[in-house]
Amino acid sequence: MTSLNDFSNELAAAVERGGAGTLLVDARHRYPASGIAYAADLVLTADHVVTREDNLRIATAEGKTFSVTVAGRDPSSDLALLRLSEKALTPAKVSQAAPKVGQLVLALGRPGDEGVQASWGIITAIGGPTRTGRGGLLDEYIQTETTSYPGFSGGPLINTEGEILGLNTSGLTRGMALTIPVKFAWRIADSLAKHGIVKRGYLGVRTQTVDVPDAARTALKRAQEHGLLVMWLEEKGQAEKSGLLVGDIIVAINGQAVGDPDDLFAALNGDVVGKNIAVEVLRGGKPETLQVTVGERK
Repeated sequence: MTSLNDFSNELAAAVERGGAGTLLVDARHRYPASGIAYAADLVLTADHVVTREDNLRIATAEGKTFSVTVAGRDPSSDLALLRLSEKALTPAKVSQAAPKVGQLVLALGRPGDEGVQASWGIITAIGGPTRTGRGGLLDEYIQTETTSYPGFSGGPLINTEGEILGLNTSGLTRGMALTIPVKFAWRIADSLAKHGIVKRGYLGVRTQTVDVPDAARTALKRAQEHGLLVMWLEEKGQAEKSGLLVGDIIVAINGQAVGDPDDLFAALNGDVVGKNIAVEVLRGGKPETLQVTVGERK
């Protein structure tokens, strides 16, 4: 049986491991905030803590400081990517396991030169999609009992192994700190690293997840349990102009099965904006494929 002292030591070790990739981000006029070593020359942080135009710097766990510039930012998701002029960082380790409600987690921050700070609690909810106060759509979020101290925005939420589960921010909703899951935060960071902005595909539909009937699964010739029922079409939108109908069940985008909004979000990435893609639907229980030109979500 693990003793209380052993448990305490394990938490301290997790903070040490996670803290190695937790950086101080000095990019606003008030006190500094935090960031995560995303790559050897890139730091992921919260967009709302980057308010200065120049003299931006980051500091590492070893006390080394580096000047940085803004590589890209996405206000709707409250994420920004900062770039060093040299490859001087060790990227933080990301958890390969999905977060679970009830899981013990720690929120880390490095808002000052004194060192890493931490608070702990459990994951109380995993939800989404939800509209944010920054005019965006957060496809999934993690809510925890951890305390978000001043300067914690941009820092990581870690598991008891010190691996990153997501990025913490108080800039998405008023009065509540949320965590952007790593699978979304890293996808956006990748786009920011490549393009400086995040392009998001747009079909002009509203959908809800539904079960795919057994007979339809047979017609699809694959074991797909869920699809997306089209509930609404934007007038003269991309989907309507391409022949999509209310009542159709979207089951695949470009040959990639979609069964929930996360799948649709992933399929409509920046690489397909402006392109014709194959949208497979069930119409009257029978598969049909439509060609749809993907717009860009504003």
